[in-house]
Amino acid sequence: MAEKLKPDFYERPTLLVAWNLIGKLLVRKKDHRRFSGIIVETEAYVGWDDKACHGSRGMTRRNSVMFGKAAHAYVYLVYGMYYCLNLVTERENYPSAVLVRSIEPVEGFDPVPAEEGYGGRIAKVTSGPGLVCRALDIDLKLNGVSLYGDELFVEDVSPFKEIDVAATPRIGVGYAGEYARLPWRFVAIGSPCFSSKLIVS
Repeated sequence: MAEKLKPDFYERPTLLVAWNLIGKLLVRKKDHRRFSGIIVETEAYVGWDDKACHGSRGMTRRNSVMFGKAAHAYVYLVYGMYYCLNLVTERENYPSAVLVRSIEPVEGFDPVPAEEGYGGRIAKVTSGPGLVCRALDIDLKLNGVSLYGDELFVEDVSPFKEIDVAATPRIGVGYAGEYARLPWRFVAIGSPCFSSKLIVS
């Protein structure tokens, strides 16, 4: 049986956590049902200097979870309609987290043959941060929840296939100046579930 990632996994440098999350299994349990997907796309947001990071301008009611202990979920609403799931990293009072941008569906979704790489229609269900939260029923009720609890966690599993990881600039953070160009987005090469086809080697 796969084990949950322990808090010390998240207490490491954010870029390392973001890279190492590729290939892990994100699990959501609700009403005695289990939904899961292999994480295939992440973005790192790192501390005070990162102008794309929500915490760079200080603590607010919205981003306070980022300033707390690692291994907790930071969930926020964008455009008044989409939720985004972030996994808090590093030390307390240093606002850092990893955004889960895309997963490949495994459990709780319509079955798709493994040899098809979870492609086709099912791939579109979770190919973006808002879609991940919609598919897994993640909203503000899970903001601040422990990632070592029973509702939402990541399992340390062996990938269902070999995964090569590429680093690219993050998406949608053009306002962050030089920080927008940093290669802090990580993707599983070959996945059909990217939120964007941008690949930079």
